Amino acid sequence: MIRARCLARTLTLLRHASANDKIGRRMTSTDPTDTDPFVWFHAWMAEAEASEPSDPNAMSVVTVGPGGQPSARIVLLKGVDLRGFVFYTNTHSRKGGELAYNQLTSLLFYWKSLGRQIRIEGRVEAVTEVEADAYYATRARISRLGAWASDQSRPLSERSELERRLQHFDDKYPGEAIPRPPHWSGYRVLPDRFEFWQNMPYRLHDRTIFERASDGGWNRSKLFP
Repeated sequence: MIRARCLARTLTLLRHASANDKIGRRMTSTDPTDTDPFVWFHAWMAEAEASEPSDPNAMSVVTVGPGGQPSARIVLLKGVDLRGFVFYTNTHSRKGGELAYNQLTSLLFYWKSLGRQIRIEGRVEAVTEVEADAYYATRARISRLGAWASDQSRPLSERSELERRLQHFDDKYPGEAIPRPPHWSGYRVLPDRFEFWQNMPYRLHDRTIFERASDGGWNRSKLFP
């Protein structure tokens, strides 16, 4: 009897918290009946852009190399459409080498201000040369020079070495016409699985899953927290 009363009180508190907790309420901002994970993603990203202090498009990218060791780093999402999620990098970097070996990857967005995260799993494909050129042209001049100067993920003896290399390419390309390095391009993550995680009171979080169906659509389900 005592345990039953305690459980009833906990559930009452949970309902009260769900109705009044600022973060918990935000779960209702997405139509729970919508079966398109991209609709969910855009809705959550729009709220993140309004609430996160900086870089709401920051995401962790996980890759796995030949030895089976996972590695993760944070990059910026630079494009999203119905095909997938795009980021750019030096393809000779560690992540580039690991993606060449194993095209399976996962992404993680986390927005503390909303108490939300989105996990995305899938495989990568290279963006087109046209896409890479178009994005590269929007970067600041120093960033474009840096794409040439940085031998990304390789040993660096001291910071001044990078600065000397940057000066070399600044002298080589004195104007705005800086070509894109052939080893600098982008990847598109083609998703097979999404998880939308919403913080809820008492760690009874809400987890919504979308998995790619055989017909190309999406199956939606829930997970225990």
